[in-house]
Amino acid sequence: MEKKQPFSKKGLEWNFTEPSVKWFEGAKLNITENCLDRHLESIGDRPAIIWEPNDPNEKVRTLTYKVLHKKVCEFAQVLRNNGVKKGDRVCIYMGMIPELVVAVLGCARIGAIHSVIFGGFSAQSIADRLYDAEAEFIITCDGAFRGAKDIPLKSIIDDALIGNRNVKRVIVHTRTRTPVSMIKGRDVWWRDEVEDVVESMSEEVLKVPAEEMDAEDPLFILYTSGSTGKPKGVVHTTAAICYGLLTLL
Repeated sequence: MEKKQPFSKKGLEWNFTEPSVKWFEGAKLNITENCLDRHLESIGDRPAIIWEPNDPNEKVRTLTYKVLHKKVCEFAQVLRNNGVKKGDRVCIYMGMIPELVVAVLGCARIGAIHSVIFGGFSAQSIADRLYDAEAEFIITCDGAFRGAKDIPLKSIIDDALIGNRNVKRVIVHTRTRTPVSMIKGRDVWWRDEVEDVVESMSEEVLKVPAEEMDAEDPLFILYTSGSTGKPKGVVHTTAAICYGLLTLL
């Protein structure tokens, strides 16, 4: 994003009767610049993520701000190559791994709206959320480890997509090496897509610029557990989340 634009009115406008809540109206920004770009020169070599696996025999992974920025830009381009555009809805159904963060920030980088779905939900629960969010793209893993269990995420997604005509692409990250079925024309491997991007684009071109977002543009949709009978999606906007992050710093 070439330039940011500060908000022109109050930091918060709210009316709970209508209801209407607006944060930093008029501002232009992208949350990934706050999370990544602004740190590259000053603390780029410091850890941004230290990931410790559930299995003590598996290696700890450390991603610096520079490495995470690179991975996010690569995956942002993968998303674009697979037809994802600003405003599109992307479902993320993955285990707790660094690539989950890469997927979330990759969506935010290009202005796509993501919805992270808890890995313990059933195929029907996922189908309900996909329908409600009008999601056209899914990012998942072959499987995930939860304690001693191996959760077959891709197979659950396949079941959730029975009868679904909206989803155009499923991007699958390799985690557990669980055998999965890949539907030609719909399913692609994360690793293959990233390799294609890296091989076809120079390092300079791969610095995917952050899409300019309005303060009130949706950033993600977070669904309730569905205990009331039907899941309800709460839409979080870009500036509201930035404000929340700044209060934690």
